[in-house]
Amino acid sequence: MRIIRYKKNEATLQLAVVTNESFVFDLPYPDFMSFVHEAEKQGKTVLALAQEFTINEPVEKYENTILTTPLDAPEVWAAGVTYEKSRDARNYEATEGKLDATTFYDKVYDAERPEIFFKSTAARTVGPGQEVYLRSDSNWQIPEPELGLVINKDGKILGYIAGNDMSCRDIEGENPLYLPQAKMWKNSCSIGPAILLADAVDDPYELTITCRIFRQDEKVFEGMAYVNQLKRKLDELVSYLVLDNEIYDGTVLLTGTCVVPPNEFTLNDGDIIEIEISGVGTLRNPVKQLVKKESVAN
Repeated sequence: MRIIRYKKNEATLQLAVVTNESFVFDLPYPDFMSFVHEAEKQGKTVLALAQEFTINEPVEKYENTILTTPLDAPEVWAAGVTYEKSRDARNYEATEGKLDATTFYDKVYDAERPEIFFKSTAARTVGPGQEVYLRSDSNWQIPEPELGLVINKDGKILGYIAGNDMSCRDIEGENPLYLPQAKMWKNSCSIGPAILLADAVDDPYELTITCRIFRQDEKVFEGMAYVNQLKRKLDELVSYLVLDNEIYDGTVLLTGTCVVPPNEFTLNDGDIIEIEISGVGTLRNPVKQLVKKESVAN
């Protein structure tokens, strides 16, 4: 069972529950966390409260809705080098293709402490159908399809969401201290299309992640992986995020990528990115190239 938010009309965003049959039932709550808090107040699971609303007549079919982000995540964080594929890609960037070289990415992959970094804010994060931007000073950019965890302020996993951690491979590869610039700019993160409730998932490690990239209506890349390829446990990543940190209700933690396009691939203006997670749905975003502004000498 999934939670979405869709455009009821030009001025109204509507929270709703979607059944496995893709029927949409409106929820009388302004946002996802209000819905979660009501379930807690009633001493029910979020799933149980959601099921109560599915006895009504559905208002729409899922495919007919115009979706937005399922929630306004106050912060989006991300974990890096959590899959072997990601470690290999980072090593390739850092060593200019010398795959047998050992780097700090090998060290963090094997270390007790994971890499966790700040990725985005609500204002920088887009949802289904909205454009993700290509940074103007990078020539090697890719999407990073990731399973996202929707958590509360105490680190409890409330649900699962698809995320796109846009990345500049050339900037990150040039120097690891450039990571914030390689990861964070406007419209560099997308989440959606729905929140798969944690109570409805028996084993999140059985979820699959698929990424497809289309260029002029032709599929130029497709890759798939399983969450069980993750080096670390999901709860482990959350524990490091919340440790001595102030986390807000509705925060999203992206858990790393295991689907990476070929090293010679870079995104182009006009490309379409699809990230599909089983049970969650397909997050689809068009790509827009930002125009580089000329620097102004002081």
